[in-house]
Amino acid sequence: MKRRVALSCSILAGLLLAGLLAATVVASPPPPAATTTGTTTTTTTPTPATIPPGVTIAGVEVGGMLAADAATAVQSAFEAPLELILPGTRVLVPPDLLGATPGVQRAVAKAQTSIPNTAVPLGVAVDQARTAAFVAGLARRYDRLPADAELALRRLRPWLSKERIGLRLEQRRAVRDVVVALSAAARRPVRLYEQKLRAEVTRRNFGPVIVIHRSTNRLTLYRGMRYQRAFTVATGQRAYPTPLGRFGIVVKWRNPWWYPPASPWAKGQKPVPPGPENPLGTRWMGLSAPGVGIHGTPEGGSIGYSVSHGCIRMRIPEAEWLFNHVEVGTTVFIVAG
Repeated sequence: MKRRVALSCSILAGLLLAGLLAATVVASPPPPAATTTGTTTTTTTPTPATIPPGVTIAGVEVGGMLAADAATAVQSAFEAPLELILPGTRVLVPPDLLGATPGVQRAVAKAQTSIPNTAVPLGVAVDQARTAAFVAGLARRYDRLPADAELALRRLRPWLSKERIGLRLEQRRAVRDVVVALSAAARRPVRLYEQKLRAEVTRRNFGPVIVIHRSTNRLTLYRGMRYQRAFTVATGQRAYPTPLGRFGIVVKWRNPWWYPPASPWAKGQKPVPPGPENPLGTRWMGLSAPGVGIHGTPEGGSIGYSVSHGCIRMRIPEAEWLFNHVEVGTTVFIVAG
């Protein structure tokens, strides 16, 4: 009886051991797939993963592409020049000249793990110092200073050239707008703005101009090119002619003293204080021609003749009126006609 029980236990233990081994064999992983042809065996490797469908990077379609192909497509699109628009001209600039560097590899890696139809941004680093340097170069090329109206004499009348407006690129605004466009990897044209610089001296605001006709003893006042008023005056005699040329009023005096000039005709004379006997009247407008000026005179009978010692004499009330309508710096043309 004991022998039969022992034999039964041995058989049961053998069956349990066989079942355990069978379970171990079933749970082990299958070997890699292999193809045998004749005597040669090859192992099949997995196909490289592509970017999910519908994915874009900065607007570039990369769905279904391999990573390397996607990087090439995105880099190529980014290298398209940025168009900068200034008044009257357009400039195409490669982004690297503006200091822009795209993060292509990082964007492609993100695209590989994105869900379908995802729009992946392209990170762009912008060196604003390089952007500002490029914009400053544009400013040096396209900026222009305003030009004032310039005075000349044509046909014995004042003539003014037309003033010109200047332009100055708004550099800070331009740098900001270019950096925004580059950071967004956008290629829409960027409009650069210029500030208008107005001329200080224009045809409209030009001040008084005096033209003195020596042969006819006539003084004419203009406001720029516009006639304002004319006066009969006295000019220099033949021995002491009033000089011809372009001069300016350099000084204005009310109730001036008269001092004898260093000339033979004034030898021995003494200074004369303001008053009715003063040969300069009540107003003196000295010119840049030495010793010559426009002034009043108590000798009203000399007006209309060439009898002075080089100065331009006016009736006292008229000299006072002119004094109030001109300024230091007023141009005075003295012509022979």
